[in-house]
Amino acid sequence: MTNRRTFLTQAGVIGTTLTLAPQLLSAKTKAVAGLQLYTLRNQLPKDVKGVIARVAKAGYKEVEVFGYSKDKGFWGLTPVEFKQLLTQHGLTSPSGHYGMDELLGEGKFDELDTAIEAAKILGHKYVTMPYVNIKFRKTAADLKNIAAKLNLAAERVKRAGLKMAYHNHDFELIPVEGVTLYEVLLSETNPALVDFEMDLYWVVRAGQDPVKWFEKYPGRFTMVHVKDMDKQDPKLNTEVGTGSVNFKQIFAKAKLAGIKHYIVEQENFKIDPYVSISQSNKYLLNDLLA
Repeated sequence: MTNRRTFLTQAGVIGTTLTLAPQLLSAKTKAVAGLQLYTLRNQLPKDVKGVIARVAKAGYKEVEVFGYSKDKGFWGLTPVEFKQLLTQHGLTSPSGHYGMDELLGEGKFDELDTAIEAAKILGHKYVTMPYVNIKFRKTAADLKNIAAKLNLAAERVKRAGLKMAYHNHDFELIPVEGVTLYEVLLSETNPALVDFEMDLYWVVRAGQDPVKWFEKYPGRFTMVHVKDMDKQDPKLNTEVGTGSVNFKQIFAKAKLAGIKHYIVEQENFKIDPYVSISQSNKYLLNDLLA
């Protein structure tokens, strides 16, 4: 039971806090930018340590990995060694793209378990399915099967203390026997187990509005790929802020979407890749997330 003396003491502490630090009430968590390392896929095999150093120098604080295998690791480094390299440069890795053809084709979990093992070492929050081979998505029944297997995988990932996520291209938005894979996945996967990493470029290239998906499935899109579209050739990417994707309009609904991680990705370049990623990082932080 709270007596008068306790109440006055607590009130005094609260009052002092409000007087001395009112900014704490409205403080915003400073946004950070991530980079999907697929952006530098041509450079990484030649000099993984040098590439990671330059990613950090470009101002990134997070990286999303891809291409892990138990035999080759991360470009010749074991998960432990790669984690040490990231830590050395002040980088963390919230997510990784891990292939799951074995799960979709045979219903086996060996490939997924290997991904989970690496993900835990790197300190991921998410194990992300990056792509679905066309042979697994030819009919409407196939699409439902993908959702069912994604739920199974997500339960396994949760038991490891992580969360499952799904990254899209544009094919998810193309109807198959009257339904789209994106709609099936969002409606039939368990929201408590499966998040989505929306690749904004691919959604826009498919002729759709990302905000409409945010409104229909609020809170499901905890990660986004920040990838801009070349104004002259929509099949090409360009530096963030110089293309045709309206990021300001999209990010105005970031809270509705549930976005927690902004990950730059660029698949092709007209300028030096390191100049490009630095430019994209600056625009993202200074013009979009400031």
